[in-house]
Parts: sequence; structure tokens; C-alpha cells
Amino acid sequence: MRAILAVMAGAALVLPASAQAMSVAEFLAKANALKAKGFLAMGSPDIKLLRTEVERASDAYRADLASAKAAGRAPHSCPPPKGKAKIGSNELIAEFQSIPAAQRGMSVKSAFYAMMKKRFPCKG
Repeated sequence: MRAILAVMAGAALVLPASAQAMSVAEFLAKANALKAKGFLAMGSPDIKLLRTEVERASDAYRADLASAKAAGRAPHSCPPPKGKAKIGSNELIAEFQSIPAAQRGMSVKSAFYAMMKKRFPCKG
């Protein structure tokens, strides 16, 4: 099993970032599997995988906001400064679960952007 995980991890390093995009369906399946393990999930590499996926989406989102601002374009949404928008894992998962099953093939990044637009619309 460890050999398989090592090969998968090595493959992830050489694939382009777009090939690594996780769908909401995959994210939720991994999150539900971790939840089912209870306390034993703490040692699972999937925790880091899910956290990294959300961090990538968050970083891309912030970069897109900064580039829109620099270019003088209206931002996608208007969140508070980084670190102030406290969104816990349960809230994130609930938001992803609210996506209809037929649309869960979208990337975590796309779902994250939609969540931020919904939670932090620009006023005015």
C-alpha cells in the first residue's frame, strides 16, 4: 500500500497542475471516508491532500483578486482580508454538499470561487 501511495505521490509531482485538479465529488468522497474513520483518520494522508487542495484554491482566488485590482477590473467578490474570513472545514464541506450531484464534477477551485462570491458579494 505504501508503495502505491509513493508512486501516486511521485506522479503528482510530475503532472501539470491542471491535471491534478480535484473535483468536488472526489473531495467529498475523501472527506466522507475520513469522517467514517473517526479518530483513525488523523494518520491518513488524505487530510493533507484535502487541505492542500483548498489552500491551492484559496491562493489562486486571492491571486485573481489581486490581479483584478491591479488591472482596474471589478473584483469577483469582496472578502475580508486574508485570515479574517473564518470558514471552517464543516462549513466548506456543507457548502460543497449543497452543490447538486450532477454538478459535482466541477473543480474544487471553481466551487471555492462560487462559495466566496456567494458569501462575500461586493456591495455598491
